[in-house]
Amino acid sequence: MVKFENKEALESYIQELQAKAQSPDKGLISLCSGPGCIIHNSDKIRDTLTEEMEKHGIADKYEIRLTGCHGYCEQGPIMVIDPGGIFYPKVELENIPDIVEKTLVNNEPAEKLLFKDPATKKRVVREEDVPFYKLQTRSIFGKNRLIDPNSIDSYLAVGGYQSLAKALFEMKPKEIIAEIKSANLRGRGGGGFPAAIKWDSCSRHKGPKYMICNADEGDPGAYMDRGLLEGNPHLIIEGMLIGAFAMGSHEGYVYVRHEYPLAVANLAKAIDHAKQCGLLGEDILGSGFDFDLHISKGGGAFVCGESTALMASLEGKPGRPRAKYIHTSEKGFRDSPSNLNNVETWANVPLIIDKGAQWYASMGTDYSKGTKIFSLVGKVVNTGLVEVPMGTTLREIIFDIGGGIPKKKQFKAVQTGGPSGGCIPEQFLDTPVDFDELTKLGSIMGSGGMIVMDQDTCMVDVARYFIEFLIDESCGQCNPCREGLKQMMAVLTRICQGNGKQGDIELLEELGTMMQKFSLCGLGTSAPNPVLTTILYFRDEYEAHIHDKKCPAGVCKPLFHYEIDEEACNGCTLCAKKCPQEAISGEKKEPHEIDQEKCIKCGICYDICKFDAVAIR
Repeated sequence: MVKFENKEALESYIQELQAKAQSPDKGLISLCSGPGCIIHNSDKIRDTLTEEMEKHGIADKYEIRLTGCHGYCEQGPIMVIDPGGIFYPKVELENIPDIVEKTLVNNEPAEKLLFKDPATKKRVVREEDVPFYKLQTRSIFGKNRLIDPNSIDSYLAVGGYQSLAKALFEMKPKEIIAEIKSANLRGRGGGGFPAAIKWDSCSRHKGPKYMICNADEGDPGAYMDRGLLEGNPHLIIEGMLIGAFAMGSHEGYVYVRHEYPLAVANLAKAIDHAKQCGLLGEDILGSGFDFDLHISKGGGAFVCGESTALMASLEGKPGRPRAKYIHTSEKGFRDSPSNLNNVETWANVPLIIDKGAQWYASMGTDYSKGTKIFSLVGKVVNTGLVEVPMGTTLREIIFDIGGGIPKKKQFKAVQTGGPSGGCIPEQFLDTPVDFDELTKLGSIMGSGGMIVMDQDTCMVDVARYFIEFLIDESCGQCNPCREGLKQMMAVLTRICQGNGKQGDIELLEELGTMMQKFSLCGLGTSAPNPVLTTILYFRDEYEAHIHDKKCPAGVCKPLFHYEIDEEACNGCTLCAKKCPQEAISGEKKEPHEIDQEKCIKCGICYDICKFDAVAIR
């Protein structure tokens, strides 16, 4: 591994790598090895691919590169073959011989294995023409498929650490902060606070300073930060180095979820490689600047995503937030000036330094610049990680990129911003997604989680689920959050069980308002959002539960039952065969019926009926 003594040595080495990449002596096979693809045998696919290439005598003509997540998780495992960018989704072991013979030997696509566009029904050859990718702006996440996270050379080959060299030798610390300010980079962790204000404040204080990366991603369904850390860890390291130089810091920490073992492993290797190359440690690139970086694993407490709770945990103390009258930029980790940004915020920094604030600010809205990575999950066709400019509408993300709702069902709501976010109904699908517009609807953009819900989702049950999650994750330090969540849970539970009463809705609203006003930290002040937005936009569902003792979506078991519509049922017998309780009876080609005493409301009959004959009553 080459150690770079100065800027010139780094630049010369990068030029050699890039020249080799432009005129490769080998083709490149990028195989996604994010956690989802690993589960679906990406490692075995690699081994089988190697064996098959050896049989054809072409093993020396292609490099198989195991990369981080490609983003299109619904279609994994994903393989992309260059030159040509040939895209193969949902690759299985039995597909390998066909891919090798047709594409690697005969230089033609394996037609039947290509992606099929649901809209046009045509096969798509190139990755860049797949609608899911074509409609995105992948400034940060797009390089994931080119990078082996365990090879610093693959990061250098795409221009890695050039922004660091530029910052160290061509810019003064104040100029770096000014560039971040001109770009109007706002924190991607959820708060949306301007990064440059924090940087400038921290830089003004003397003494030891600490750079901290918040990788304690705890929102259900969210994995944007994990995708970056696992697939491109050097990008985060480079961003932190630039920030450290700008603020005069010489030590940093990445606080990672304990549940992210692959991210921890890849980051640890990246730190080790950067040290061996002289890009971390003492006298970086001969600049006289020193910086060291450590990894700290969190214990799984959701509240440690809050900055002061995270710093307390980093010190070995209980992860409890503190009042914000003393800013962490003045007195944070170890009572020293500290700057905390999340993974995606740090990942933006090298791009801004490389391409300039004007380029960065050309994307997005007036007050929310750049792109944002969203975790699109739930009842949507194309689940995965989506990167789009700020200001892209919910409709574009969910329907144009996400492909809409599966099984021709109706969209009902999207929950944004994690468990403390709100549920946004169909009438607001054309709302631009940024830090400010979603707040007007009672929700938040948060760190970028999006959970899509369809007609079969009970909004009262959704509110109950998130409040239950937050009860477990609250630190319990302040009364409004600790007791408010418990009381909310009690009310929501009795509503879902059919015991709701007059005044429950108003009580939930009163509890939510109290928590927003008086809770100590952001977890408590935003915790009522799921309840308040579902009441605001789906009040009729609450009233149906309380007054009619019915759950319109058929989720709360005490409040519904299944019936078979005699006119719609053609007696196919499928529901009777699949019923685990043998509660469905009827002659073949004759209408069937459900024995309500035997029925356990598992929903199998409802899900498998092809004729919509099973109804919720």
